[in-house]
Parts: sequence; C-alpha cells; structure tokens
Amino acid sequence: MKLKINKYITVALLAVLSTSCSDNFLEEKKNYGTVDDTFYESQERATWYINNVYLDYFQAFKSPIQNLVGSYTDANSKLTEEIGGIQPLVNPTITYINAADGSGYYGGKLEDKINNVPYNRIRDCNSFIQDIDIKGVNLDKTFRDQAKGQMYYLRAIQYFDLMRVYGGVPIITEVQKPSAIDEAIKVPRAKVSEVVAQIVKDLDMAASLLPKSWPAEYGRVTKGAAMAVKLRVLLTYASPLFNKNWDGSNERWDAALKAGLEAEAELSASGHALVGNNAKDWERMFVTGAANNAPSPEAITVQLLGTNTTNVGMSNSWERGIRLISQGGPGAMEAPKEMIDLFPMADGSRPTAANGYDPFLFFLKRDPRFYRTFAFSGVRWDYKENAKPVVWAYRWEDKDKKFYYSDNNNETSPALVRKMTDLTASNTSSFQYSGTDIYEYRYAELLLNIAECYAALGQTGNTIAYLGRIRNRVGIPAGNNYGIGTLTDKYAAIEAVLYERRVELAYEGKRYWDVQRWMLYDNDVLPGVAGGTVSKLGLTPINGTQRTGNYLQFKNITTTAADPLATARASISADPDSANFQTQLTALATFYTNNFVLAAPPTPMDQVNNQPVKLKFNPNYYLMGLQATVLSQNPWLTQNIGWKDGSGGEGTFNYQE
Repeated sequence: MKLKINKYITVALLAVLSTSCSDNFLEEKKNYGTVDDTFYESQERATWYINNVYLDYFQAFKSPIQNLVGSYTDANSKLTEEIGGIQPLVNPTITYINAADGSGYYGGKLEDKINNVPYNRIRDCNSFIQDIDIKGVNLDKTFRDQAKGQMYYLRAIQYFDLMRVYGGVPIITEVQKPSAIDEAIKVPRAKVSEVVAQIVKDLDMAASLLPKSWPAEYGRVTKGAAMAVKLRVLLTYASPLFNKNWDGSNERWDAALKAGLEAEAELSASGHALVGNNAKDWERMFVTGAANNAPSPEAITVQLLGTNTTNVGMSNSWERGIRLISQGGPGAMEAPKEMIDLFPMADGSRPTAANGYDPFLFFLKRDPRFYRTFAFSGVRWDYKENAKPVVWAYRWEDKDKKFYYSDNNNETSPALVRKMTDLTASNTSSFQYSGTDIYEYRYAELLLNIAECYAALGQTGNTIAYLGRIRNRVGIPAGNNYGIGTLTDKYAAIEAVLYERRVELAYEGKRYWDVQRWMLYDNDVLPGVAGGTVSKLGLTPINGTQRTGNYLQFKNITTTAADPLATARASISADPDSANFQTQLTALATFYTNNFVLAAPPTPMDQVNNQPVKLKFNPNYYLMGLQATVLSQNPWLTQNIGWKDGSGGEGTFNYQE
C-alpha cells in the first residue's frame, strides 16, 4: 500500500547502532561475501535488514519533484515547463554524445564495500530472497512471505528506474561474488522486453505475498501497491518510446489496461479512493494527517517523513523550498507563464480568449485546482505564525529607474507554486523541519493511467468517464463532459489525458516521464526509431520553447522608495476557503487593473550567460548512454544507439529492439 516508514526505520537503525560491535548490522553488511546467519534467527533482526534496504532506497526522497530511487534528484522535473532555469540536457549550447557524458545512475561495478547504487540495492534484495527461507526456515512463514514480498517489490522498482534511464540492462536475480576472472558474472544487457518481463514477474510475486495493508506499520508496500506499479510499468512499455507499434498494435495497451483494472479493483476493495468532494479537500489531502504519518485513502505509495530537528535528512524539503522571503522562507518557486496559462477555466474548458481567459487577470474563473496549486499577489497563503497571510510580490520603479520589491519578495512571476504546502507549517526554522509526507503514487494517477490505456485503445467514452471522475472530485461542473468536450479519435483522447496529467499531477515528479515516454520534445527521433507523436497528438514540440516569466509591476513611476500600495492593499484579501472567494477575486481584478502591469523581467527564466535561449533536448537523451567508467569496468556491455562507446565508436544497443 505505501512506500516506507522513515520514523520506524530510523528507530530500527538507531537500535541497531546502539548494540555491540559484533551485532552492528551495518558493519556486517559491508561483507558481501557472507551475511551473518544470525540475521535470519529472529523476526526483529530480519526486519532490521528489510528496514535498511528501505532506507537505502528512499532516504534521499525529500521533495515531491524528485525521482529515481536511491539518488532522488529533481533534475528531470527541471527539464519540463514546470520549472524555469536552463539545465544541461535542454541547453542548446551543449551536445552530449560521448560516453564520458552519459548518466552516472548505473553506478559502475559491484565492489566489496557499501555503495548505495542500483546493483548493490538489487544485490541486497537478491541476498534476502535467496536466504530467508533457508537460513530463516524457523521463522513464521507469513512473516517470511511478507518479507520476501517487500524485496521483490523493491527489486522491481529499481529495475524499472534503470529501464527508464537506459533501456535494457543486465538482469541479475542471484547473488554474485565480485571477480575479475569469473566469466559467468559478465551478464550482457537484456532486451527491454526481457527487463519488463522480469519486473512484472517480481511485481506479481510481490502481490501474491504482500498483505492488503499493514495496520500497525503504515508505510510499507502492499499488494495493491505492487499491482499499481505493474500498471505504471506496462503503460511505459506500451508508450512510443519503447513501443514502435504503439499506434498499430493493441497488445501492450490491452495488457496495461488489464493490469490497471485489476489494480483498481484491489485498491478500491482495500479502501483506496479519491479523497474529498471539492478543491479544499483536494488541497488538504496532501497534508491532512501527513505530519503524523496518518494513512490516506489517496496514497498508494507514500514517503513518510518527520520533523526530527536533529536530522534534516528525515524531513520534507518542499515546504522550505517554496515559501516566500516575507513568510520566513528562502524565496518562492516561480511558476513559468506556460504553467499559469495551462490550467483549465472553471467550467473545464481550455484557457483561450474565446473561453474568456485573460493572461493579465489570470486568476479569474479558473479550474478550482489552480488556486490550490498557485499563490499570487492578493491571495492568502497561511502558515502557523500567520504574520502576513496575504501574499504580495510586485515591484515598483522610482524616478531614478531603481526597482523596489514588496515585502522583499523579488519574484519574476506573478504566480508562485503553493501546492502540497501545509497551511499550519511553522517558519520558526524557515520551514526546515517539515514532516509532510510525499504521496509518490496517488489513486488519481491510477485512474489517469487507466484513462490513458482506454484512450490509446480508442475507447473515448471510457476515457471521458475516468477523466470525469478526476474533475468531478474538485468541483468542475459536469456540462460538456466536464469541459473536456467531444473526443473525436484516440489521438484527441490521448492528448486529453496527457493534459489532465499536467494539471492534476503538476509538481509531483511525473511530467518528465510523460514527456519522455511520449517523446514530446520534438518530432525528430533517432534513425530507425518510430516517433512523430507530437504532430499526431496535435501538440507543439517542447524544443524551441522557453519558460518565461514577468514581474507584476506598479504601473506608475514613484518619487520615493516607499511602497505606493501599502495603504491601498490593506483591504485586499482573497481567501480560497472563503464562501465569497469569487467576489474577492473580482475585487482583486479591479485592484490589478488599476495598479499593475506585467513587465518582462531583466533576464528570462531560460538563459545562458545572460542571453535568452530556447530549449533543445536532443533525441539521444530520451535513453541515456552508459558512462565511460561503466563501459571500461564492464567491457561486455554495449552502448545505446545515439551515444559513443568507450572507444569512440557508435553505440549499437537498440532499446526498441
């Protein structure tokens, strides 16, 4: 059901570290040749082993925009329209093609020391699966089965992330002893189809062994979680990146849909569901009970975090990363214009001039989720101390062309990300010790995954039905199919699902994987690899676009440094929780019209050496190359097409087989 219980694991590890040296599990674990058999003599010690594997997998997971088990970085999220600021893989002045520039996620060769890299994590799973029924034969069978179920699940998600980064990788399911001469351990890269088959096999095994829930240990993975991840894996495998016949064969889409409906049935029977009946419930869902690690029906897998002030590594870094300076934070996360202009109107229709959208008064008549995803000048954004609950982030210019900023909030966007924030969070330590859990896999994503399968199969009615469930939950009226309208064919249906994912799952670390698996940066793809999905779906390529921002600026020149709106703004407060919120927004619109303009910032969000640039993601980046160190240490491994191997030759591994 869930991912990991940080507080529980922390206690367990502290218990381990407080024992004598001979019982120190972390020391024993350094010896990969053997693991002390005493760890299989009691449930307590076997649980230490399991907890430590969880910790290796998830200890770095502190922000919802992070992904890749083990490393948990936000680099991928910064390659999409969600966050501005040029990154290496979208920098048009840089081209990566050599093995030296490949991804370092793979981790190199297995060594006789603890390196928290993918194949060492896989090795830990293999070791436990191999030994628990032999060395732990006297342990309770139910305990052993559930323990193995967790290891099968963890091994599966590690292989899934390796597949998403590189395509086919070596499949290792038994413990290998490192050797420079043993030819048996020189396992070549498997086909993507073989990796997927192994992942599915592991997840099916996990689902057969795991319980429906862990009443006393919320946070551990469950049967439903394994089934939901299986859908995610098969959906990825059916998508164009790995499926050159995505538009001509239904086999993979059918398999993904079957897995999705089975997961939905299991999770619904286990009490999972969409939480709430309005946008306020939707907003509170991310934090209600989260500080106390309380279960949520929405959460399929969850990263539990705590407010341990002596160990920031166990705290959520998101709250601190998005709070304004005026609130005691380090500065807000600015929403690019492309995100502001993305969300539907209040009736679910797209934000166009014909539908009444005004980019200047961007906050009028929007999707209810808009006001819970973004904050903007004039709207309340509470925190515990509540000193200045109304956000003001504008600038003004004096007669000497000097700029000043309201409440010291120098923000290059009129809208700021507030999603997944705790309105009761304290700024005592600049929001550093947030215990808000991260819902890594939500029930809403499960429904969107199923909707996408229906869309790809041309079942537009079912697509609309599942999208309608998402929109109905936040209060979008049912008219015109919740604003979706009529989906004329499967391409329109797929685009509608991808659009809804951008809104519902915004800033949850999912957008890059959607862009990657649908190959949305451009219509150009590698030679011999099917593509062209951008035009088929009626989209604009991301390449050639730019994340843009604007200052909200007082329209008149001032004669002093004093805030010209200090008095006038005192009566302005738009509270999303107020019954009069729409009336308050109308008053705010008048205030904006009378006082503000949108001014282009002195530097765009995407710039190199202070010069504006357009995004450029090269087609060989969809699947990263193995690094030169990996290829030199494992010379039997081949390089991906589009990348140079260790000798400078062309890569030959085709991830579309």
